[in-house]
Amino acid sequence: MGEIKVPELAESISEGTVAQWLKQVGDFVEKGDYIVELETDKVNVEITAEDSGVLTELLAGEGDTVQVGETIARLEAKEGASAPAAPAAPKAEEKSVEEAPKQEAAPAQQKTVEEVAPAAEAPQQGNQKQWLIASPAARKAARERGIKLDQVPTTDPLGRVRKHDIDSYADQKSNEQKQQAQASKPANPVSPSPAASENSDKPVERERMSRRRQTIAKRLVEVQQTAAMLTTFNEVDMTAVMALRKRRKDKFFEQHDVRLGFMSFFTKAVVAALKKYPLLNAEIQGNELLIKKFYDIGIAVSAPDGLVVPVVRDADRKTFAGIEGSIVDLAKKARDNKLALKDLQGGTFTITNGGVFGSLMSTPILNGPQVGILGMHKVQLRPVAIDEERIENRPMMYIALSYDHRIVDGKEAVSFLATVKELLEDPESLLLEG
Repeated sequence: MGEIKVPELAESISEGTVAQWLKQVGDFVEKGDYIVELETDKVNVEITAEDSGVLTELLAGEGDTVQVGETIARLEAKEGASAPAAPAAPKAEEKSVEEAPKQEAAPAQQKTVEEVAPAAEAPQQGNQKQWLIASPAARKAARERGIKLDQVPTTDPLGRVRKHDIDSYADQKSNEQKQQAQASKPANPVSPSPAASENSDKPVERERMSRRRQTIAKRLVEVQQTAAMLTTFNEVDMTAVMALRKRRKDKFFEQHDVRLGFMSFFTKAVVAALKKYPLLNAEIQGNELLIKKFYDIGIAVSAPDGLVVPVVRDADRKTFAGIEGSIVDLAKKARDNKLALKDLQGGTFTITNGGVFGSLMSTPILNGPQVGILGMHKVQLRPVAIDEERIENRPMMYIALSYDHRIVDGKEAVSFLATVKELLEDPESLLLEG
């Protein structure tokens, strides 16, 4: 009997949530096959089988939280097997005359999920026992709510009762009880307050937060509670950057097979400013400051399950093409849910671009334990005073720096943002400063 255990995920991750079972009880799995997908705080991880065999038991249901090292499934290992083998039919002459009459059993190769699943006994009809299939999470929920599994309808093609079936059944029963209670009320009941009645019969949808969304929510609140966060603003005239990009983008693409975007300019400007104001590239550890002499820049990316911040390593050593290529690769991984833990760990400073969604101005929240984050926004034509006599429409962008005031003073933060502005308005200087 083999066991499927939760492997070591990362130094900072001790548990995960079962996102979905890729194999079901009764399925034959080859060594190396993906069996289950776990959702962690940062990425989804697929666990593989270390042996070949038949999956006989699931010890955790979808949505359950499991710990590193915990056994979550069992399989009947068949070393070196490639498919479940059917046993040879017994010969008639080998049967013992002393054998007691037995009910005819199905061949091993035709075993159904019902025969190998941990099932609960249902009420009997005559002398034949009926067996139910239910996930561990469903059984747990049913026990806690006092619900009999044989009363719960399911849409699963195999008849398997899942946790959401229990939840739906419980909600249905609750609504029925409420309707019965309302029907038994006196003819002239006391009118409920507006606050109590406004949600009583309105359509709602209840959806479980993913582990990643729970983690995002928890950490953002923690940052606001533990850091003395302030934000300072400035604006950048993007005329020079846009003109340079227009002149060079075709040749840049021909040479490097990647498009020249704004993010490489901002990354270079941030790295140069961090070298000038190193406390924004630090973090607090107890009563000490850890000032980092490397520049791993996190780039916030919107993924299907929420915001993630993959890291461009050693951004100070990369060319414009190297930065753009890294960002394209990381963004594709995020969209395809293929980011590894190493892609997300160890950033020293973060850049987020709300402008791609049309944001004109915002206050970005720190990505702890970092102490600085730069927010980019939408480029918009605005009238700008060139001198005392001239006003021109220029492509302008508001930029925002949120910082931890515990170690970064206002003067340093404002100077950092002004440096970023100056470098972007004279982009050729990035070749020297960045």
